[in-house]
Amino acid sequence: MNTPLFDALVSRARILPPLSVAIVDAGERTVLEGAALLVREKIATPVLIGNPERIRAIAGEVGLSDAISIVPAHSVEESAREGVRMVAEGRVQALMKGHLHSDTFLHPVLEGLRDRKRLSHVFLAEISSYDRLLFITDAAMNITPDLEAKAEILQNAIDMAHALGNPEPKVAILSAIETVNPRIVSTIDAACLAKMADRRQITGAVVDGPLAFDNAISREAARTKDLRSPVSGSADILLVPDLVSGNILAKDLEYLAGATLAGLILGARVPIILTSRSDPPRSRFLSACLATLLYHAGATSVP
Repeated sequence: MNTPLFDALVSRARILPPLSVAIVDAGERTVLEGAALLVREKIATPVLIGNPERIRAIAGEVGLSDAISIVPAHSVEESAREGVRMVAEGRVQALMKGHLHSDTFLHPVLEGLRDRKRLSHVFLAEISSYDRLLFITDAAMNITPDLEAKAEILQNAIDMAHALGNPEPKVAILSAIETVNPRIVSTIDAACLAKMADRRQITGAVVDGPLAFDNAISREAARTKDLRSPVSGSADILLVPDLVSGNILAKDLEYLAGATLAGLILGARVPIILTSRSDPPRSRFLSACLATLLYHAGATSVP
């Protein structure tokens, strides 16, 4: 798949020193194919945590060297704890989810690696019909964030955009409509967040909302509705009302619109690469490239 916007980030990551990455519960073919791609492209030096026999059996099939570093673990819980321990001891620079559930992976992260008050997830999407990379947050971590949480989630995403080279991203706070309706809480939150940005309680971005998805993405849709917004048609960041709507949006874009996705957890001591167990090696590779760029930008907790 042609991904020129992601390819530009990959080119930047390739000239940086490879990142040492602990892959938690690595004994699955797709996970190890992603690890082999990271080694081949010199983006990262993986440390594989899990069942050594299973990892070695698959590693040979996907082209990973016998010299690859493997750390034994007898359960997914032990794998997750060992990954966090390696970060805490300075033995690796990033953590990647392998073939385990997100809650199992994140539990020790929350206990041991939190750097900011709020950890949050960002999907970065490249869609052939859109002229820029699209940040979608939070679609994997915070389930039903309130206004305070949304402000922290948004600041994390803005800071990530800065670290990747966008000095003033445009943010659309999404809801079902573009007017404030007291019966739709997400419209009230959106209006408050936009005003918080005006008052510099949220900094570094142009923020508007509430906006429906069509108004955020399409200038034509905004004109049809006689909506004047500095964000319409050029949104870089979409802040979604809750995890369910964000997850559905990101996966709709991936499976129905052919989007390529990468994903990271922000706010920890190191970049946390959180991908779906069904994600292809390419998504894992791109997520590691993002982690490399953030780490070397000094943005371990972004920033």
